[in-house]
Amino acid sequence: MTKRICIGIIFIFIGLQYVAAQEENERVVTIIDTLPDNNYREDQFYIGVTYNILQSRPSGISQNNLSNGLHLGVIRDFPINKKRNKAIGIGLGYSYNSYFHNLKATKTDNGIVYQAIESDASFKRNKYRTHLIELPIEFRWRTSTVTNYEFWRIYAGFKAGYVLSGTSKFVGNDEKVKFINDDLNKFQYGLTLSAGYNTWNFHVYYGLNKLFKDGTKTVDGEAFEMSAIKVGLMFYIL
Repeated sequence: MTKRICIGIIFIFIGLQYVAAQEENERVVTIIDTLPDNNYREDQFYIGVTYNILQSRPSGISQNNLSNGLHLGVIRDFPINKKRNKAIGIGLGYSYNSYFHNLKATKTDNGIVYQAIESDASFKRNKYRTHLIELPIEFRWRTSTVTNYEFWRIYAGFKAGYVLSGTSKFVGNDEKVKFINDDLNKFQYGLTLSAGYNTWNFHVYYGLNKLFKDGTKTVDGEAFEMSAIKVGLMFYIL
């Protein structure tokens, strides 16, 4: 056996060893990747759509059109038991809400005047609109496991929000009014409940404080006691 052949055999042997080592490393990585993560969390993005209800409206005030809400954000999951099917969730989100009704707001030199639109009056739309930054806090129960990603859930909690922008808007046949409404409460908070299976979940928000500041009244002297109930669907995305 010549020296050249010996060197060739050595290089072939080294090459085979390298290939075998690479295959073993890939096999180990594959096994590790498929092992269950016993420290899994249900960290989730969420997006929800709701129908917004004004409760405790002033006399003669009714809702019309579709008062809707859009809610989205992210929640960090902190499991509190060994099975990790119970957790505390803390998040940050954004919420848009509209409330269509027949209580017209008009800005004057003496403040904002609120008056019911006559039943025989014709108008296109009248609404309040808010944009909020929200902090949801939830107690979370679910039937998930380390390998099961489709499960039942019940998330109950509390949500606090800060109104970044609140406006009143009226569009009539020959009149259009829109302005920043400073009578809206800057802080909004309430109880929340989401329950369902996998992606689809029923969601409700029950407002605990009033939408408007204390002292806000109609032209007839009736104080505002309105608060919001939001009912709809919540979608969770890992």
